[in-house]
Parts: sequence; structure tokens; C-alpha cells
Amino acid sequence: MNRQIDDALALVRRHLADDLLAVHLYGSAVAGGLKPGSDIDLLVTVSSPLSDTTRHALMLDLLTLSAWPATERLRPLEVTVLTLNAVRPWRYPPVREAQFGEWLRADLQAGRIEPAMADHDLAILITKARRHGVCLFGLPAAELFDPVPEADVIRALHDTVAQWNEADDWLGDECTVVLALARIWLTLSTGEIVAKDVAADWLLPRLPAEHRSLLQTARDIYLGQAADDLALRPQALAGFIRHARQQIERLRTPSPSR
Repeated sequence: MNRQIDDALALVRRHLADDLLAVHLYGSAVAGGLKPGSDIDLLVTVSSPLSDTTRHALMLDLLTLSAWPATERLRPLEVTVLTLNAVRPWRYPPVREAQFGEWLRADLQAGRIEPAMADHDLAILITKARRHGVCLFGLPAAELFDPVPEADVIRALHDTVAQWNEADDWLGDECTVVLALARIWLTLSTGEIVAKDVAADWLLPRLPAEHRSLLQTARDIYLGQAADDLALRPQALAGFIRHARQQIERLRTPSPSR
């Protein structure tokens, strides 16, 4: 992992040069430990918006440093790029400059690269980086970023859940969505941000019996202890997601949009 992180940092520095302000490692690598399918999460902060040329070159070069499924040499990378003035002073939703992830590989290889866009998820990523991030370059996250207001973290969690309405919304990403719902449920209930398997363990005894098997399977898939067959259980999957959404929507209602 250290070699891959070093290579990714060198690539980012080469592409972003003097505009690069900071790079932070966050997520499973520093909070809870990497599991077999875990991404290496990097939050990259720049001083000015990316040109289309720079964005395209960076995204395509990151393809060479990431792999899914993971190999002995490479794990999947998730790299999110933002400008500092997009989040300081803070406003919701903030704008991200670019994002790389293995779910985008086919689009990137076909030349379809997302432009800068509003992304509520930055509220959660910055909160993670401030709490548990490791600074690889620049200032520590707790110094670089202002705290995200609790109300906006809550809004971001609810906005994330609102994306999952029908089977097509989680097609091919079933395990991730199930465990994300467990994490969101825990965070809205306790204020803590924990690893996916920890969230699953917390939620299992709180679930009706009919939904426990599906969450247990998702946890085991994440830990590399089970084959991913969730797509073959559409009714159980939809039932769990529907139940989780109903319960989450009752927790800590987000503030109205400003």
C-alpha cells in the first residue's frame, strides 16, 4: 500500500504542480484498517480550478495506479479533487473539481470524464479527513479545512440515501449500498463515523430478523469471507434498503436548504 500511495502522490504532484495545496489519506487505510476490497482514499486540494486538459490527463494516468479487483500490487483508488475556496468559507453543497474511482473506469477509458460539479459528499469526506486523515502533503486537514457544520453533515447523509430509490440505483453496487446504509444509520444515531464492518456489527442486533441475513452477507463480502451474491437476492435487497431508508429518514432531519 505504501508504494501505491507514494506513486499516486508523485503522479498528483506532477500533474498539479504549484496548484497543489494538500493531499490527505483518509478512510479505511487510517480508520478501521483496509479490508480485501477497500479503496485507498485520497483527498486532494488545489488552489485553482483544473483545466480540462489537466483533469483529463490526471484521470487517465490514475487508471495505471488503480485496479479492481485488487491485485498483489494495486488496490482500487478513490481520488477526490477540490479547490480550497470551494469549501472555505464553507457552503452547501460544495463543488468538487474531479473524482477518480474504479466505478468510472469504463467511462474514463472511453473519454467520458466528469466536469466540476456540486457534490454533497464532500461534507462527509472533509469530516472524515479532519477526524482521522493522515496528511501526505501540505497542512493537516484540521488546519486546512474549517469544520463542516453538523447540520450539513446530516444533510449530506440524507442526500446520499435519497439517491437509492429503485433497483437500477444500486445495480452492480449492492454490497456497497447496503453497508453505506448501515454506516449512515449509525452516524445519524451516534455521531460517529466508523468502518463498514463495524457499522454492520452495530446494526445487526437492531434489525428485524428478516433483514439480518442480507446485512451479515454484505459484511462477510466486505471482509473477504463470502462470495458476492447479493444481486441474486433482489427481494431481500430491496426489502433491506426500503427498511433502512424508512428508519434513516426518521433520524435527525436535515435543516432546510439555505
